[in-house]
Amino acid sequence: QVQLVESGGGLVQPGGSLRLSCAASGSRFNIYAMAWYRQAPGKEREMVAGITTAGRTNYADSVKGRFTISRDNAKNTADLQMNSLKLEDTAVYYCNAFNPTMTPRHYWGQGTQVTVSS
Repeated sequence: QVQLVESGGGLVQPGGSLRLSCAASGSRFNIYAMAWYRQAPGKEREMVAGITTAGRTNYADSVKGRFTISRDNAKNTADLQMNSLKLEDTAVYYCNAFNPTMTPRHYWGQGTQVTVSS
């Protein structure tokens, strides 16, 4: 079992920055790939950024160069640094832990709201 708790969401003006943090507890954090997803009103949930157990990262085209995902296996955290925020980044952001060899394969946090507005 893995429990994920997100923090760091809020209201920010366009061009601003926010840092989201995902704190994990329970099973071995370092065996899970971590990712951040987001879901805007009326849209499907989409993956924003992911980081493997080895530290390799990948990003959605819409956030490349603006967002950075990182993990700290000693602290059991996965963070998402978001810079140059745009109106279209407004969404609920969810932390995800994934390991295809485990059951269940996915764990989700409860989500944190990010609103970009002037």
